[in-house]
Amino acid sequence: MKKAIISVSNKSGVVEFAKSLTQLDYELYSTGGTKRVLEEANVTVKSVSELTQFPEIMDGRVKTLHPAVHGGILADRNKPEHLEQLSEQHIDLIDMVVVNLYPFQQTVANPDVTEDDAIENIDIGGPTMLRAAAKNFKHVTTIVHPSDYNEVIQRIKENRLDESYRKSLMIKVFEHTNEYDHAIVSFFKGDSEELRYGENPQQSARFVRTSNSKHTIAGAKQLHGKALSFNNIKDADSALALVKKFKEPAAVAVKHMNPCGVGIGTDVETAFKNAYDADNQSIFGGIIALNRTVTKDLAETLHSIFLEVVISPKFDKEALDILTQKKNIRLLEIDMTIDNREEEFVSVSGGYLIQDKDNYEVSKEEMKVVTDVEPTDAQWEAMLLGWKVIPSVKSNAIILSNNKQTVGIGAGQMNRVGAAKIALERAIEINDNVVMISDGFFPMDDTVELASKHGIKAIIQPGGSIKDQDSIDMANKHGIAMVTTGMRHFKH
Repeated sequence: MKKAIISVSNKSGVVEFAKSLTQLDYELYSTGGTKRVLEEANVTVKSVSELTQFPEIMDGRVKTLHPAVHGGILADRNKPEHLEQLSEQHIDLIDMVVVNLYPFQQTVANPDVTEDDAIENIDIGGPTMLRAAAKNFKHVTTIVHPSDYNEVIQRIKENRLDESYRKSLMIKVFEHTNEYDHAIVSFFKGDSEELRYGENPQQSARFVRTSNSKHTIAGAKQLHGKALSFNNIKDADSALALVKKFKEPAAVAVKHMNPCGVGIGTDVETAFKNAYDADNQSIFGGIIALNRTVTKDLAETLHSIFLEVVISPKFDKEALDILTQKKNIRLLEIDMTIDNREEEFVSVSGGYLIQDKDNYEVSKEEMKVVTDVEPTDAQWEAMLLGWKVIPSVKSNAIILSNNKQTVGIGAGQMNRVGAAKIALERAIEINDNVVMISDGFFPMDDTVELASKHGIKAIIQPGGSIKDQDSIDMANKHGIAMVTTGMRHFKH
């Protein structure tokens, strides 16, 4: 049987992954908390101590640092002498290493963290196993991100777990350990930046970097402008996360952590025009994120508007010459890679909350038309655009969208009808191609009734209310097409 070592701090999806491995005749070995989680889920798993014939010691500080582990991982299977040495030492080959590291970054993000807490969250055995397995990628599969679990299982089933794919996983390992080491160095060097103030002048603030990756705000290359403020950083991060979702040229304008205009087009200039036209009032003093190079023509347009920050993967030299004429505008060059392993955490009194980022998507094929009327092609395009935007809007959220831009946005209301009223009142247009998007289900049919009074002909929403049928009946009554996705996108 093939052997896999699983030892993860992020337990997301690990039970399902482990069950799939056992069904594919993998023998599993694990440690500590991971082993407990798997056993509680009735997954057959052995202790790493059964491999090493040595108990965990020093409160678990020493458990995988052993020749029985690293010999099985590092053996070059093309060298008979390596295999002979393993046989002499009664060491078995290890085919897969599934490890992610102690949550150092999350730990040190707590403003009350002590040095002792930080030290205890410096992983030693995990990086050692990862680096060993990544070095031997020609023979060993190494997984650090839960987002790769499904593809690995599928490739095993289809006999496509080839060297090229294992090499791609190896690169992710060294990216992961590099960021981890950088976070440790940054913490002990005191790598934090004092900001002028927080959300308001009476609040002190600092920016603690736990990564230098080029696809993050912390790792962005600032080409021009004064230092980023607390609010700039939060707004810029929100804009960046949203614009990354689009494969086509896209522009996102953000104000106070909410998108105020989102546009797409055949080129970035058209995309920005569509975003600007979506709400040319709120964009004043806002943050702009673009997923294509800023050209001279676009720079001339941007230069005519008061903006705090412009984010792009690249700025042409001519564009920089134009935009840098304004002393205070911040220009950030950022890689547009989506990192599905990223987590977000929020401090609360006495602790903090951690969750995966809401990068989950539902395909059109997974969505369900629940009304008598089917959406038109243009309405489908508008729905899919709006459904990408809605996770970035504070709940309760309602968006109106066509197939090139947001048309009206109602954000952060205490009830869904209130959000719908704001979106409808601010709409730049309403016609048969404008659809309504809701981040949560309709608990009553009043939002659908309100939409009908304003001429909305298509609605997309998660569904799942015990009164879903009331909303469906109201939609049928007014000839509205309704689609349910089965996935909500609350943002608090």
